[in-house]
Amino acid sequence: MKKIISGIVILLTVSSCKSDKTSSKFNTENENPKSSASENTVQINKAENTIRKRFSAPEGYQWVEEKPGSFGYFIENFKLKLYGSQILKYDGTPIATQHLHEAVFNIDTGSKDLQQCADAVIRLRAEYLWTTGQSDKIIFHFTSGDPVSWNDYKNGIRAFVNGNSVNFRRTAGSDDSYENFRNYLDLIFNYAGTISLNRETQPVIKNADLKTGDLLITPGSPGHVVFISGVCRNQKGEKLYLLSEGFTPAQSVHVLSNPFSRRISPWHNLNIDDPETKTARYIFKPTNFRQF
Repeated sequence: MKKIISGIVILLTVSSCKSDKTSSKFNTENENPKSSASENTVQINKAENTIRKRFSAPEGYQWVEEKPGSFGYFIENFKLKLYGSQILKYDGTPIATQHLHEAVFNIDTGSKDLQQCADAVIRLRAEYLWTTGQSDKIIFHFTSGDPVSWNDYKNGIRAFVNGNSVNFRRTAGSDDSYENFRNYLDLIFNYAGTISLNRETQPVIKNADLKTGDLLITPGSPGHVVFISGVCRNQKGEKLYLLSEGFTPAQSVHVLSNPFSRRISPWHNLNIDDPETKTARYIFKPTNFRQF
């Protein structure tokens, strides 16, 4: 189980996207796919291994260019597993629902039930900063609000949780290896979630500002988050978006299909002013877009 540190107690529960059958926000409408009268018009280039190259924009749309070196550029050019790959849980077994995704990111899930929905976003953001030489910016917060930086962790400073408090002490030697970086992320995954991620990001208040790498998030326990993994636009300025996610139990990060508009799937029509936003596996109510 992941641990939440609140201002009062530590709750032994899941802080990100706990699979709670009683929650109305988990979308069960698409557990049994139905045939669609609208033919899909999106070309999927099955031999390609990045999001940008595998998914063509629908007719009349073109991919929006992301600035090289940006988080959005990192996401849309992230390597994918072979077309048709299954979503696998952290223990290597496939999840039951395999018809609601279009691609699987080529990134490990780890061997523990830690890298869930918010953690998948944290992982990709951290990998981006690590890869682009911005490791000084790698800092995330526990749900309690306590900041934990990679710089401190690699220099041997460790977090000690006691009741409702977190203390930090240097108990290890310096180690800036990637293996230790993954240990740091597992610590973050254990004590962070949608609540802390929501606090660490800024609201998007205009549709024109939505971009690749932005988040659609419901903070809570359970809560959930998906992230924009591609944007295309037509000559009228109208945009469509790809959405990706991690989920619970910890499993492969994947690109979602769009069962509500199969003609343009996996692209989605998003509007920050909608009272709710339906995705294949979750209903976000209210609609809450955030960005780093």
